[in-house]
Amino acid sequence: MVTLEQVKASAMVQAYMRLGNEFIGTMGAIEHNLNHAEYVSMLCYEILEKLGYSERQAELGAIAGYLHDIGNLVNRYGHGMSGALLAFDTLMEMGMDPAELAAIMGAIGNHEEHAGGNSINVIGAALILADKSDVHRSRVRKQEMSAFTPRDRVNYAVTDTNLLIDTQNKMISLEIDIDTEVCSVMEYFEIFLTKMLMCRRAAQYLGCEFALLVNKNRLL
Repeated sequence: MVTLEQVKASAMVQAYMRLGNEFIGTMGAIEHNLNHAEYVSMLCYEILEKLGYSERQAELGAIAGYLHDIGNLVNRYGHGMSGALLAFDTLMEMGMDPAELAAIMGAIGNHEEHAGGNSINVIGAALILADKSDVHRSRVRKQEMSAFTPRDRVNYAVTDTNLLIDTQNKMISLEIDIDTEVCSVMEYFEIFLTKMLMCRRAAQYLGCEFALLVNKNRLL
């Protein structure tokens, strides 16, 4: 049985993820480094574990979360598809069970909003929620605000974010604090509307409602 620790220990995985982040950095994209991978992996596990899924399903979610951006090595737009194929080669070589491997491939291949990402299994639903909730100014690479794209500015405006899973009321809430001197709440919603709608569908797939709260005001 392939474990999360085995995946993390793979020299090939580490190289692919490091180089992929460097490659998209040349385009000015926000950080998709190991810190992001670790955070998404941890949050995938937490979502599934809290909602009562098995320990193994939660670990598969953590593996998918750790590997979800490995496709940046190939390209940025379409990295879900290329990432699923890279994960296939890597995990097959480790001897992962085909059904588990298929679940991870499907999750990675469907997490990208530009490709109309959908929750095709519980692992994929957790991955979407975890990935789209990691918005923070620490991920912006550019040093000068004059060089920010709208997406840079919205990410930089976020000073704190927290994903809460209320198992009793079947509610998943994304709480975000925004510095409105950097961007308005409406600008955040406009830029990330697709991400938030993906999160709502993912929560519904897991049998939950989704709430978005920005500066303590519910927007969704």
